[in-house]
Amino acid sequence: MKPGIDYTGISTPFYCHDGAGNFVLHKRSVKCRDEHGKWDCGGGQLHFGELPEEGVLREVREEYGCEGTIDAQLPAYGIVREHDGVRTHWLAVPFIVRVNREDVRMNEPEFMDEIHWFRLDALPTPLHSAFELALRKFAKHFKQYR
Repeated sequence: MKPGIDYTGISTPFYCHDGAGNFVLHKRSVKCRDEHGKWDCGGGQLHFGELPEEGVLREVREEYGCEGTIDAQLPAYGIVREHDGVRTHWLAVPFIVRVNREDVRMNEPEFMDEIHWFRLDALPTPLHSAFELALRKFAKHFKQYR
């Protein structure tokens, strides 16, 4: 059984910033599940028995190789879409996480082609569709980081 396909998957997307208005994004490699070559924030599947706060900080360590501090948990939302002819369903529990810029690294190079810091008013293209959705959905939350 596959999460997001055979049952609703739960993901913990995170938007890592340095406290100075910069957010770290990575370009998705061909080994990612979808939307290869698009810029994305981090995120991952919540493990059984794991609280969302634990899962998001684990994912920050796994993807960016650093510790983080949760600034905010944003409202959960559903993502139902079709990708390559397969309907998927995820519940996203998003977080804004502060990290030390000097500690961030490409910790999963098989899934990341590049990693860079950007200001929200100068984001690269193309962006992953779920990240674009979050930017629109949570515009008032992101406003304080511009």
